[in-house]
Amino acid sequence: MCNLYSIFADRADLARMFGLTTDQTSNQPPQPAVFPDQMAPVVHIRDGQRVMQSMRWGFPPPPNLGNRPVTNVRNTASSYWRGWLKPEFRCLVPATSFCEYTDSLPKVATWFALDASRPPFAFAGIWRPWTGTRGTKAAPEDGEHQLFSFLTTDANELVRPVHAKAMPVLLTAETWDLWLEGDVSIALALQQPFPAERMAIVATGPRQDARA
Repeated sequence: MCNLYSIFADRADLARMFGLTTDQTSNQPPQPAVFPDQMAPVVHIRDGQRVMQSMRWGFPPPPNLGNRPVTNVRNTASSYWRGWLKPEFRCLVPATSFCEYTDSLPKVATWFALDASRPPFAFAGIWRPWTGTRGTKAAPEDGEHQLFSFLTTDANELVRPVHAKAMPVLLTAETWDLWLEGDVSIALALQQPFPAERMAIVATGPRQDARA
């Protein structure tokens, strides 16, 4: 389960790469560690235009499953997720690396990226509006929120020795349009492991990516 990632890319570069019409995150600094319930940039389509704005990581959980935000979605056949998999609620979550902890003790943070230079990619995400209380106990935020989560799948050969259960669904530029706008059945075909030969382990140990 991926509950930690980074996003270092320059906002102007992201605007160009994702074909944005509007970027509402231009003052957001690089984030060497994005944790659940934090704000991070998300790309989605609004009124036919691609917009990037800050959203909070974690969907409300299904009924009777507590109140811990759901950051990763695996069972896309569930009726709880079906409505949020429509094109209007799909999104791209820009990232430059993600972290998985080793399954064995002691837990060691291991950072994965496309290569050592950490070029941007995107998680296959979903988003939704929600009204309620989020944030920490010390600083709760009541009101309307825009929330995101992203899909996971089987771990590939690079990730499996570290974390055997799963890895996020990674997308690169050639599949971004398909995820945002394709029919549900075609878009969900992207829920598969990213090729291991196109990834690298770039850091181990710290709880934030070392690239600044």
